[in-house]
Amino acid sequence: MAKLLRIQFNLSEMDSDECQVYLGGRVAHGWEEVPQDDDSISYTIHLEDHPLGAEIVEEIKMRWPDSGCVSEEIEDENWGLAWKEFFEPVTCGDFEILPPWLLEKKTEGKTHIIIEPKMAFGTGGHPTTALCLELISKLAKEGRLNPGMEFFDLGTGSAILAIALAKLGIKGVGVDIDPQSIVCARENIENNNIQGITLSVGSADCIDASLKYDLVVANILSGPLIELCPAVTARLKKNSILILSGILNEQAEKVAAAYIEAGLPAPEIFIQGEWAGLLWENTGTVDE
Repeated sequence: MAKLLRIQFNLSEMDSDECQVYLGGRVAHGWEEVPQDDDSISYTIHLEDHPLGAEIVEEIKMRWPDSGCVSEEIEDENWGLAWKEFFEPVTCGDFEILPPWLLEKKTEGKTHIIIEPKMAFGTGGHPTTALCLELISKLAKEGRLNPGMEFFDLGTGSAILAIALAKLGIKGVGVDIDPQSIVCARENIENNNIQGITLSVGSADCIDASLKYDLVVANILSGPLIELCPAVTARLKKNSILILSGILNEQAEKVAAAYIEAGLPAPEIFIQGEWAGLLWENTGTVDE
């Protein structure tokens, strides 16, 4: 019988926001939170027994040394079937995201994206992914996205955004620093029978430096977005489109300021819960 890795740890409520941001980027299928009598929160994660699971354990121990993080192997016991019961199709703008086993529930009139929920970030359930898909829907309705355009997806994860753009007839490149994400992305691309997406392991500088794009989307965290600002803006064609997300509301102005300093105009800021998305419908001419 297949083995699963169970990870358990406790954090104070003060650490819960940071923890949710971290887990949202590392555990695509979700986790369990149980409030404790001492106002702490107990977290439990179940993962396929993969080396990435061990990496997550070490990262939690480094980030929160007092969390009491422990892990153990357990028998599957049809857990894989049990957690599937909690999934429902997710609607984001004109897109509907479904796992393969829910195709019979698809809604007519929507653009369907099949995503296998694994360890790569991006199943449509996280607000930052939803924000990006809703902004892509908005741009498509406005006639701003057309076949023949090219995109660059930084931090592609499950490739959900790349697949959405490809379904609109746009070709492009998706990159991610996590090799396992690229494995998941390839599987999702195949499941959606999509052509025109090239994948690569790495960051914004892992492909030909001369390549520029009509649309750049990056759904990562605010720190990397600021750090990678020069590499991101270097990928923009004149008068292109830029979508940034993975940003907490209180960080939105700081991220925007970094890109304005790089030569872009002020973005539109869209809010969903505690998360923000930044949209430049026309980036103008970025200073070289």
